[in-house]
Amino acid sequence: MIFRDNPVLSRELLVNLRSPRAFVLQLLYVSFLGLMVYFAWPAGAAGAKQVSAGAATRLFDLFFLGQFFLVALVAPTFASGSITGEKERKTYEMLLASPLDPSRILVGKLLSSLTYLVILIISTLPLMILCFLLGGILLSEIGRAYLLLILAAGTFGLLSIACSSYFRRTSSALVVSYLIILPLAVACIWITRTDNMLFRDFVSMSVLPPWCLAIWTVLVILINRRLLRPPDVGSEGRDVVDEDQEMKYAIGVVIDRDLFPDKLFAPAKRLELMPDGTNPVLDKELRSEIFSQGTLMLRVVIQVSMLLSIPLMAALLFLKPQNSGYYVCYVLTFNMLVGPVFSSGSITQERERQTLALLLTTLLTPGRIIIAKLAAALRVSTVLTLLLCEQLLLAYGLIQELRDRFWFLFVYLAIILMTCLVTTTIGLMCSSLSRKTSVAMVMTYLVLLVLFAGPVGLVRFLEGFTNIREDRLAALTITSPFSAALSVPAYRAPFTLAATSAATNPSMLPPPDPNWIQLPFTNGWSVPVWLVFLAIYPPLCLGFFGITYVAFWLRWWKAGGSA
Repeated sequence: MIFRDNPVLSRELLVNLRSPRAFVLQLLYVSFLGLMVYFAWPAGAAGAKQVSAGAATRLFDLFFLGQFFLVALVAPTFASGSITGEKERKTYEMLLASPLDPSRILVGKLLSSLTYLVILIISTLPLMILCFLLGGILLSEIGRAYLLLILAAGTFGLLSIACSSYFRRTSSALVVSYLIILPLAVACIWITRTDNMLFRDFVSMSVLPPWCLAIWTVLVILINRRLLRPPDVGSEGRDVVDEDQEMKYAIGVVIDRDLFPDKLFAPAKRLELMPDGTNPVLDKELRSEIFSQGTLMLRVVIQVSMLLSIPLMAALLFLKPQNSGYYVCYVLTFNMLVGPVFSSGSITQERERQTLALLLTTLLTPGRIIIAKLAAALRVSTVLTLLLCEQLLLAYGLIQELRDRFWFLFVYLAIILMTCLVTTTIGLMCSSLSRKTSVAMVMTYLVLLVLFAGPVGLVRFLEGFTNIREDRLAALTITSPFSAALSVPAYRAPFTLAATSAATNPSMLPPPDPNWIQLPFTNGWSVPVWLVFLAIYPPLCLGFFGITYVAFWLRWWKAGGSA
């Protein structure tokens, strides 16, 4: 009975799976993976014999890693709003007052959140079988991969629902879910991609399933207890949290708006009149809007991110200083997950709270409104991201090997700051193009995946099936901050271009370098990937902002908020 005739499950599935967007997304997803197999498949009658086992294994790994990161990224997006969405729509009390027991509510929310994701995963099974026909892959490996994907989907979904039951806003639940899921996903990838096949199979088949079931049991008990005795039923004047009262019971990090660096992203509430020329939207966003639900979410984000940074700092900065670029990748991943949370709901949440029409009746121009939204979200996400750079500064100050290349630190900081601007601008653009915050967040993460992670996966795919030079493959990764960060520790002069003329002295040409891009029509001049990355994104961000302005002006301002 817990699965059959579940009204929560039936309602959610009818709403989600009957939408044209669900069919279009599945078609695009399967078509994209099908094209990868098509281009990797050898021509001629002797098909599979022309493909090495290593190439087929790389394709299989790419499929598995892509789907695993899809699960880690999309599962929280679907599940973290399952309960907070009810709270935001003021239907939470109605749901709890229904004859449904907490277990049926939980099962309905979990299955409705993950059903479409599981459908996407299973729909790729025929493509996996085609990879098996290329050779070098066992059926047991395919079965193990799909078992891990299902276990990951269930674990990440339950973790997101648990966060959703403890927070009042979807954005808060989403960012905390990502910070908890990120180390679990990295650990799982490390275990399943190790070269020790015996250890990998033992952990995948004997250790992970019982541990996942144990985690599921604990989470189900916590969520059921939270739904059975909810402490947050009814507003009772708690829509806006009293920070002084919250401070008394805060554990761990405490945000003090009057101290540095807290006042950078959480300035104290204004007690006097605003001076002339102040942007009221920016003032409201920084001082009240983001923190109206309390500082619990931000305190959890800071504590979890700093806790994760300690072992990464030891492993990637102090023990192996040459891997400093990988620590920067962790900082970039943090911003990629956290940055859109503050920007992708900037406009849609005004509409969902029915305050957009009130905002449009003010004397503020559309430009001032969206600039204020962008500045507020960028300020918070940038400060939170730069908190993780303290370890980078410490390493460059203490380690001689890094201190000798101190200019790399400024390049790393430039890449991080540019990434903060990109994630915030794209989130604001998607918020102006969408009607719901959940849709804006999904759209933002998809765009970031295409720009940041997509080029890296494409290069890895092409390396196994083509003979393209490494420096030409590097040209495909210029939109990825991860490739830019990993290209910084290059053994070349800092800002000197490889100025050798192929026409006059071909023997002086450097060998192909995956971290450098050879410019066309320049007789061998080449530039590092990070320099191209920093050069192309300022005009792109200006274009994203232009789309945001036009979309906000046409869709909301001109329509008076009624669209």
